[in-house]
Amino acid sequence: MDYNKTQYIKDGNAVLGIEFGSTRIKAVLINEKGEVLAQGSHQWENQLSDNIWTYSVDAIWNGLRSCYADLSKCVQDTYNISLTKLSALGISGMMHGYMPFNKAGELLVPFRTWRNTITRQASDILTEKFTFNIPQRWSIAHLYQAVLNNEPHVSEISYFTTLAGYIHWKLTGRKVLGIGEASGMFPIDSRTKNYNQHMLSQFDALVGTHTSSYNNTIKWKINEILPEVLVSGNDAGTLTKEGALLLDPSGTLKAGCILCPPEGDAGTGMTATNSISVRTGNVSSGTSVFAMVVLEKPLSNVYTQIDMVTTPVGDDVAMVHCNNCTSDINAWASLFNEFAKALGTPVTTDELYTLLFNKALEGQPDCGGLMTYNYYSGEPVTGMAEGRPILIRRPDSTFSLANLMRTNLYSALAALKLGMDILTQKENVRLDSLLGHGGFYKTPKVGQQITAAALNVPVTVMPTASEGGAWGIAVLAAYSGYCRKCSANSDKFISLQQYLSSTIFADQKCFTIKPVESEVLAFNSFIEKYRAGLAVEQAATRYL
Repeated sequence: MDYNKTQYIKDGNAVLGIEFGSTRIKAVLINEKGEVLAQGSHQWENQLSDNIWTYSVDAIWNGLRSCYADLSKCVQDTYNISLTKLSALGISGMMHGYMPFNKAGELLVPFRTWRNTITRQASDILTEKFTFNIPQRWSIAHLYQAVLNNEPHVSEISYFTTLAGYIHWKLTGRKVLGIGEASGMFPIDSRTKNYNQHMLSQFDALVGTHTSSYNNTIKWKINEILPEVLVSGNDAGTLTKEGALLLDPSGTLKAGCILCPPEGDAGTGMTATNSISVRTGNVSSGTSVFAMVVLEKPLSNVYTQIDMVTTPVGDDVAMVHCNNCTSDINAWASLFNEFAKALGTPVTTDELYTLLFNKALEGQPDCGGLMTYNYYSGEPVTGMAEGRPILIRRPDSTFSLANLMRTNLYSALAALKLGMDILTQKENVRLDSLLGHGGFYKTPKVGQQITAAALNVPVTVMPTASEGGAWGIAVLAAYSGYCRKCSANSDKFISLQQYLSSTIFADQKCFTIKPVESEVLAFNSFIEKYRAGLAVEQAATRYL
């Protein structure tokens, strides 16, 4: 038992970050330097209901309570104390999606997650109207599609937000979002650090043309129903008594800790990799995969494959987001795990993934002629409205475990590669290094090596790489706590970037893998075959 850590937690100095990922809700307790003190988690999975990818409200709150209970148990088991007080708390979640509420605070339709690709019409209209790419998963695309569909609930909307914004609202009573998360709801003006006012007016005008379909019952203006935008360090409220009971129904956790602005997985990923400065970038790989590049200047054109979002402090970021990454890898791992159990030789999850990932490096450069498409859902980057996971091989292919895993890892990054090529080849964006984080990088070296080959750039991983967004939002919460302390003495205030560099990452040891020419050429050859085979995936969505 470490007495210093025990006393630190007991005194209520620890900071908690909770992130709602696609398959896991994770909680990380840290100290002011970002060191992990305890962790907890809860597995969950989205459901396809009436052709909508969703999580129920019960699943959200049961999952949150289960995750917090697991964290509390970790604290009890490790330090022999109960977790009663927190210094600060941060909530993060899957970006985008659609959660509309009426004046009574009731959810009007089931949560529509980022994974849904049902807003093509709205996305196309808004992109053309705004001269700004509006991806299908963005909240404003979901809202406008509901308008186009004449959905009855639209006239009842009093507020709409994201998953992270919803949870934060219930914990604090504040209807706010961090600017990075808000930039996935509606375009942001990085100069004003707020929603783009011209586009807000354009949207209201568009909605106005549909009022007859609703018997003139749409009374709201878009700015009235969006969350308030906050930048990192802004006051985002405190944990209320009701909020504390939502986290911990036992009543052990006390109210009163501060909360940072809720952020999405993009903002927490940038924070977790210390890549919020201009000309830095990161790759976050899990159920979905996305790359973030902080820009020196705006892009010259609008690209539907590239989103424009912001850092947690409001700087412009080019984001290549792909809906599919590790789901198919997880499915194969589950199959092999089932086989191992049937043989009577079960292995742990970590052992299994380590074996499979390392096996991929033994695969042939051309994956033995195998090809996979990991599309569990639609993939806008490649123009797929729906997904069908596919494994393809020729009769003369070398169907080995090594080649299977190599093509699975290649496929996990293939759509990202296609999007990133637009930035590097058409916009001449140059990067010295990308920082990788998320489960794809948990096995040492393997994910890095594949990413370096795919994107032809050195890839760096920090010791916190596998901690991911829960750790990132905990760090943002710690920064909010720091800003609160500095409110009475502005001379001590430092920016988020300074805070990350001087406090969180000052002693971090990084490991970098540079691309190898032969591996870059092998991935480029793979991507050409991948691109040509997309017609097979398209046919599968049509006939299967």
